[in-house]
Parts: sequence; C-alpha cells; structure tokens
Amino acid sequence: MDDINLHYRFLNWRRRIREIREVRAVRYQERYKRMLKNGDTLSYQGNSDEVGCYVAPRPLSKGNCYFEVTIMDTGVRGTIAVGLVPQHYKLDHQPGWLPHSIAYHADDGKLYNGNPVGQQFGPKCNRGDRIGCGIYADTSDAGLVTVFFTKNGKEVGSVVVPVAPDGLFPAIGMHSLGEEVRLDLQAEWGSEEEDSVMMVDSHEDEWARLYDVRVSGTLLEYVGKGKSIMDVGLAQARQPLTTRSHYFEVEIVDPGEKCYIALGLARRDYPKNRHPGWSRGSVAYHADDGKIFHGSGVGDQFGPRCFEGDIMGCGIMFPRDYVLDYEDEMDDWDAADVRPKQGRVENLLYLNDEDEEEGDDPEQEHEGRKVMVFFTRNGKIIGRREVVVPAGGFYPTIGMLSSGEKVSPFSNIIFRLLRGTVGFSMGTSLCVHFSIAWSLSLNNPVSVRSTSWPSVDSSEGLTPGSKGCR
Repeated sequence: MDDINLHYRFLNWRRRIREIREVRAVRYQERYKRMLKNGDTLSYQGNSDEVGCYVAPRPLSKGNCYFEVTIMDTGVRGTIAVGLVPQHYKLDHQPGWLPHSIAYHADDGKLYNGNPVGQQFGPKCNRGDRIGCGIYADTSDAGLVTVFFTKNGKEVGSVVVPVAPDGLFPAIGMHSLGEEVRLDLQAEWGSEEEDSVMMVDSHEDEWARLYDVRVSGTLLEYVGKGKSIMDVGLAQARQPLTTRSHYFEVEIVDPGEKCYIALGLARRDYPKNRHPGWSRGSVAYHADDGKIFHGSGVGDQFGPRCFEGDIMGCGIMFPRDYVLDYEDEMDDWDAADVRPKQGRVENLLYLNDEDEEEGDDPEQEHEGRKVMVFFTRNGKIIGRREVVVPAGGFYPTIGMLSSGEKVSPFSNIIFRLLRGTVGFSMGTSLCVHFSIAWSLSLNNPVSVRSTSWPSVDSSEGLTPGSKGCR
C-alpha cells in the first residue's frame, strides 16, 4: 500500500512540475504584431497606418539590465521607438504612448513617457545608429527605477519611472514601410571608465569613415542590409599610407554569409556605397573570388580566395626618391589638409582602363606619381599592380557586403601599419627592415620590434625571400 501511495505521489509531483513549466512558457513568450522576425532581425509588415510593436519575453533585471537595437533601415519615415513596457502592453501602440511605458523615438529624438506627446530628449537616429536602453538596478527604490538611453554607446539621458508589477520588458515599435532593426537582448553596458578603455583599445579614432560598419569591442562588424550591391559597408582609415607607414593587414574573423570582404586602397572621397576597387581612385583584393578590382566593377583573376582565419595584406612599394607633399604633416594629423583637389581625383588612378568622363582633362591623369601596390595572403606576396597615387594619397579601406561579416583590429583580427623607412628603385630587389612596427593588439596596443619583409625583384615577380637583406 505504501508503495502505491508513493507511486501516485510521484506521478502527481511530475504533473505539477509540467504544469508549472507550461505556465512559465506562456508567461515568458515574446509578442509582436505587424512585424516579421527573422532571427534577431525585426522588420515592419504593416501598411504605415498601423503601429507594429515587439515585446521581449523577459523583463530587464539586475543580471540582464540593458539591450540594444541597431537600425538597419529607416524606411519611409524612420518612426522607430526603443524602450520598456509592461508585459501585456497593447501591440498597436508605440512604446511610450501608454501609461507605465517609456521609449526613445528615433525620428524626432523625443522621449515618450506614458504619453503620446513627447519631450525633447536627445539627437535623432538614422541608419547604422545603435539605440540602447537599460536600468540602473542598484537605484531602484520603493517601486521606482532609473531608466537610461544610449546612442552609439554613449548615454543620452535618464529618467526615474515606476516599475510595473511584472517588470519592464524591452520593446520596439515601428510605423512606416521599410523599417528594419537588429535586436541584441544580451548587449552589455559598462561604466564610462570601461567605455573609455574600450575606445582606446579599439582605436575607433583611427577610422575616418565608418558606413554600415560599427566598432563593437574588438570587432569591425558589418551592419548593413546586405541585399544589393548598394548596401556596401565601408571602413576607411583616417591616415593614408606613406613611406613611413605603408602596409596593413586584416584577418578574417567571420566570413559571414558570402565573404564579400575587400581589402585595398582608395582616395579619401571614395563613394560610400561602392566596394573598394569598383570605382576610380581605388584598387582592392576581394576575398570571395580572389580577384583584383582596379577602378572597375569587373575584376581580374589575381590570387586565391580567402576564408575564415586568412590574413589579407596590402601595401605600397614607394620609389627611393618618392616624396609626399603631405608626409611632413603626418605627425600633426589634425592640421594636415590632404583633401584631393577638385577635378583631379576621378582620373588619377586609371590611365587606360576606362573611357574619359565628360569634363575630365586627359592630361590630368598623368600628373600623379606611379607606385607599385602589392597584396599578401597569410604573409606571402601574391601579386602587385602599378597605379597612380591620387592627390591626397591612398587610404586603407575595407569593404563588406554580406550579413555576419566581422573584422577587428585586435587579437583575432589584426589591422596593423608597419612603419619604417622604405627605399628601392623599380627593377631592383626590395629589402625592407622595419625598425618600428605599430601593431593593434588587445594585450599590446603599441609594440616596438624589428621585422623583415620579403625581397622583391620586379624582373622575376614577387616571391617571398629569406630574413634579412640580400
């Protein structure tokens, strides 16, 4: 009899556990309306007359107190809202419109705090911007909590709000065709001191232009849509290559969906929606097909394809007597003015490969000095191309075009400029011994070392040589 009672008690215990799990599964379930969810991407699916809203399955807590949204597309009006709402918030209202909800709206930079009329709060947000929202859990008192908002990792402002009985749930609202965001419910938020350290380590200030590419910790990450050839993500260095800083490398950390990663050199005012190498004033080695693109959308077979873990490099072989009119100002970069002269840039790189554009002076094409641009893969030179340096110089440029692609100047991905004195004449062997190398490394941001580069004989092509000078 005791065995039978014990058996029934065990079955009843299992039933109760199953019921509790079912209740919890229903309780912690994401809700959304007039939105399409594909992985961590949310896109508006309404007719622009109706609001679409997403509510996360779990509220913010002390252990998970922050989330971020990256704007992939602003659509027609950019009416994207990011904030916190009660669990059973009505999905046909923007976050912040109804009581006990609060949200930062991208289209007007206003804060909506339980009211359809917003108050000016921060800057407007556009494509590529990151909007974050979090709570200071240690400041909660008597049913109140401090909610703060960020834009691109910097705090915009904060406000104290009452906490709903079930907590405050991350929410995203949209209200026009084409709007699309990427949601990161596991994003981390640090103190100003931690953020400052990250900025130094990531060398974000080394990049003059970041379009659809963001610096995320130690990564350069593509954040574009990746749906057409116009969705190029571009990262361009702040300084051009010079005789003192003439080579850089990138290691592929994540090839993404298609590995449409390109490494090369481009003029300073290079179009932001063109892959390096596609337009005049640029030359680039493309990882997905191993081709070199030299100012044209049609590439030439050049080297092997590159995959995850491969290191792609690019540099310039300057002639011994080469003098850059802006190089003396490189130590004081903020004072340097290396902007290309109007009317010269478009034809400087290309000599014969493209027809002259209307209004261009053919004589201007030959005013620049020729240099030899070379590319490497995993430390071995794979080829070179003679080009003309555009006015203002060639800037290290990285392009990406498919979802998930990531590169970084640290540990896993190395972006380094090897600095040294280079001297050679065309037709003779090249032997470079660098006395100083600047390597962006997580553990050693700046290092001093000696290194040798392969010797090069222009009559025999580019082949790796032994260490030291021949």
